[in-house]
This record gives sequence, structure tokens and C-alpha cells, in this order.
Amino acid sequence: MSAESCTVRLTGLRKNYRVGEASVEALKGVSLDVLSGEMVALTGPSGSGKSTLLNLCGLIDTPDAGSRELGGTVIDKLDEIALTRLRREKVGFIFQGFNLVPVMTVYDNVEYPLLLLGVAAAERRQLTLTALQQVGLEDYALRLPDALSGGQRQRVAIARALVKSPALVIADEPTANLDSTTARQIVDLLHELAHERNASVVVATHDERMSSHCDRVLHLIDGELQ
Repeated sequence: MSAESCTVRLTGLRKNYRVGEASVEALKGVSLDVLSGEMVALTGPSGSGKSTLLNLCGLIDTPDAGSRELGGTVIDKLDEIALTRLRREKVGFIFQGFNLVPVMTVYDNVEYPLLLLGVAAAERRQLTLTALQQVGLEDYALRLPDALSGGQRQRVAIARALVKSPALVIADEPTANLDSTTARQIVDLLHELAHERNASVVVATHDERMSSHCDRVLHLIDGELQ
């Protein structure tokens, strides 16, 4: 696989955690390439290592062994400042619990990643309104998250993740606790927007409604990809 077509390259990742006196091997030499524009589902039982792998992909955690590349950049040679900058610029996150700021409007929640990147005000406004239009929430821009349904809040989270056009989107159980109709809307929206923007999407899910619409489904069992 060429470096140009590969957004994420993980090679031989290992991660251990201490639980009391014991050491738990969460990942056992996982290797994975994710193409630009590809939507990959990670499935497996609780405790299989899905969240650990997402955290390593999203530059939230560091491996004990192995290497990571994002867009051709070798991640594990970066200092903390460069790592934070790369994560802000290149990675978008979508969580099961939405993780919206409750005292900020829908518009402000979506705009916030652009503020962190220092994007000029006029460009921020254009990008934020476009992102809200793409998820069908332009009429809800001034509402607070608590005034929205679960599906609407998840769409805000998707707009926030995609507003900066990241190379990689990390999604952790994005359809959990949503009814079937809303879940299908979220799946279709995420799939469509990711492919249009040529972003790589890595989704951890127990939801077959989600995994069945991904380009690839990978099973993680006891820290190993099957």
C-alpha cells in the first residue's frame, strides 16, 4: 500500500496497563493500514482492546512498542507540542456521549476546533455554517445541546469533527443508544461526509447497523486483530 493512499499506518502496536499488581496486555502487536476515504469498523467484546486502539489512532495515548504514521508523518518521534498540533489539525472525534459543551450553542460547539487552530473569524463562520448545513442543523445554530434530541446532538458532534476537514475521524460507538431510524441517519451521514471529504474513519462499534455499512470490518479479540 502506497504512503500516498494510506492515511493511518499502525505497525506492531503493543500496550500494557497495570491493574493492581497485574499487568494486562491490551494490544498484542496490532498492525493496521487505513486508506484515505475508507470507513473501517472495529468490533469485538468489551475488553478486547477497541478503546485502546482508538486512543492510539487518535494520538490520545502512546504505545509501549510499535510505530504509528498519520498522513506519512511518523508520530512517535514528535514532541508533545507537535503531537498536540497534529491531533488538532488532522484528527476529529465523535463519541457515544457526544461530549458537547452544554453552555455553548450548537454553532459555538462546532466552531470551537477552528478557534483552537487560530482560523480567522470570517473563515470560521463560513466553515461552521457549511458544516451545520451538511448535517441539516443550520436552523438550530443558536440552540443549546440540551434542547436537542440524541440524534441531533450526534449530528452536531459529527459537524464538529468534520468542520476542520480532518484526515482521520475516530468514532466510538456513535450509534449507541439511538433508535433504529436515527442510527441509520447517522451511519449514512457519516459515511457520505467521510467519503466526500476523503477522510479515513475508524469506528469502534457493537452495532451491526454501523458495521454493516463500513468498507471493512475488523474483529479485535484479546488484543489481536482477527
